[in-house]
Amino acid sequence: MKEFDYQLDYAGLDLRQRPELYRIGRGEQGVLLVEPYKSEILPHWRFKTAAEARISAAAIYRLYRRYLRAQDFVGMDMARKFLQMGFTRARRYANHRGGRKYEQITKRLLPRTAPEPEKAAAADIFRRQWQRVRDDPAYVAARASHRKRFEGAVARKLQPLTGKNASRKPTSGSAGRIR
Repeated sequence: MKEFDYQLDYAGLDLRQRPELYRIGRGEQGVLLVEPYKSEILPHWRFKTAAEARISAAAIYRLYRRYLRAQDFVGMDMARKFLQMGFTRARRYANHRGGRKYEQITKRLLPRTAPEPEKAAAADIFRRQWQRVRDDPAYVAARASHRKRFEGAVARKLQPLTGKNASRKPTSGSAGRIR
């Protein structure tokens, strides 16, 4: 598995147009960087209460289905990452009042507080939707295809673009190579 590439100029990069540059990475890596998906999904992301989580997770799942119909794996994976992040953040707030898991100065792990049932319920809503996407045979197949096409041996030859030429598409004679 390739790590998420934090070296790309995500502010000037449209990964819907350049899916070959996207690396799945681990867990939620890059969830707040990858455009245009961040701008499409983030407005729906809420986890403060179970009611908000239910509406949010359903909206994000609908976006996942839209990306699936469009055969847009990067969008599918970003929806998965937002659902996973909804679970992990709500779970953190359920276990640590105020959401702070580490002491600010020493970075020492803080003890858990009394569980907050509302946040735990929100976490469970996101967890179920995240697992639904993660285990969807269409998602599993699209992820494997993306890894094979863009993160395998051929992908090692790709040179990611940064800066002003980041949106330039490869020419037909370059066999997918990015200069």
